Amino acid sequence: MTSIRRQLLLALLSVITLTTLLGALATYRTARDEANAMFDYQLRQLALSFRDQVFRSGGQHNFALDGDAQDFSIQVWRPDGTRLYLSHPRDGLPDKTPLGFATIDTGRGKWRVFGMQQRGQTIQVAQPMHSRDELALAAALRTVAPFLLMLPVLGVLIWVVVGRGLRPLDAVARAVSTRTAVALDPLPENRVPSEVVPLVRALNELLDRLKHALQAQREFTADAAHELRTPLAALSLQVQLAERAPDAAARAEAFGELKGGLRRATHSVQQLLTLARQEPGSGGQAEHIPSPLRLGELVAAVIAAQLPLAEAKDIDLGAAAGSGEDMLDGDEEALRILITNLVGNAIRYTPAGGRVDVASGADESGVFIEVSDSGPGIPAEDRQRVFDRFYRRAQSDEAGSGLGLAIVKTIAERHRATVQLGEAALGGLRVRVQFEPCAASSGPRAFSRAAASLPPGRPS
Repeated sequence: MTSIRRQLLLALLSVITLTTLLGALATYRTARDEANAMFDYQLRQLALSFRDQVFRSGGQHNFALDGDAQDFSIQVWRPDGTRLYLSHPRDGLPDKTPLGFATIDTGRGKWRVFGMQQRGQTIQVAQPMHSRDELALAAALRTVAPFLLMLPVLGVLIWVVVGRGLRPLDAVARAVSTRTAVALDPLPENRVPSEVVPLVRALNELLDRLKHALQAQREFTADAAHELRTPLAALSLQVQLAERAPDAAARAEAFGELKGGLRRATHSVQQLLTLARQEPGSGGQAEHIPSPLRLGELVAAVIAAQLPLAEAKDIDLGAAAGSGEDMLDGDEEALRILITNLVGNAIRYTPAGGRVDVASGADESGVFIEVSDSGPGIPAEDRQRVFDRFYRRAQSDEAGSGLGLAIVKTIAERHRATVQLGEAALGGLRVRVQFEPCAASSGPRAFSRAAASLPPGRPS
């Protein structure tokens, strides 16, 4: 497991060490430049101290040199190049060089040399460069050593300080651990550092969403239990009536009612399962990966499946003219359920001899599906409530689960679409599912061959 404290400790110690080393390098260069300037001055002063001396070939020349000058080598030449004096015989000592300052590489090391002429004689003072480098390095080490020795202490201090800085995270973790499914109160934002506030707010938003999800789940379970209790009680009563039927005709009638009740209960359970599978976070969504599809093909397939129900009520069901630009990226099975619920509701609530039109296409707002009928419609004040689960209008005589439009809304939200209710040109309800433009899929722009299976007499 990655530790923030350990990462910060390593990062800060690495930065401090790198900064210290860079400072040591800068100190070394500065000390070397200062040493060069100081030793160049000494070279010149040492050479000037010999300008009044008289050197004779073969003579003994004893000059008192203090300890600081023991590192220097002094040479004196005649004008003809004969060396008159050498203070310290050394390997790799540079020969006679031009006057002034110069840095000479003899192959055995670099020397800093200063030469001058006095009374026809050439005086040359030289010093090995490694002496200057050693002095500069010693100065840099003296500067850096305290910081390097303090690194363990800095590590301990950083560990303690970072630990104190991370205490608010521990407090947030403890506060989250106290939350339960029945106590999802938001985390307090007071006394929280500004850096931790975004985390606390994100957790509060998550807790709020979780709270609403759990509340919706509890309400859904309670509503489902309530809705299923009535048909199950009716089924139990119908079974008793069938058992007590005095003759075959009464028994057949009772069994007919029982079969109808079973169909209604089965439909309600199927709608409940469909809604549960379409809810966010359910396992049902992972089974279907969005892919390019044509709404026209789904419309044709749904109309073909719903034709027997429409013909039983003598309802004219077909596809209205569309733009043909009906390509969409979506979950085909979920959209089939959406269209089936819309068409099924329209057929169920449209009186016998009525008409239901289904259209799909695209406009300036994006791809859409539109279902219109000639039924009684829905009053404007009830158009928002019909999306609630298990809601059924009191004026409606049609039996249903009250979940059809709730399923439609859930699937539409999954596909980033909106569901709009309005008045249809046929006189009844118009339901329009409008998809965002980004959901449109590229592909050929033409109605598919599925239009050939639509009922005759309608434009395709």
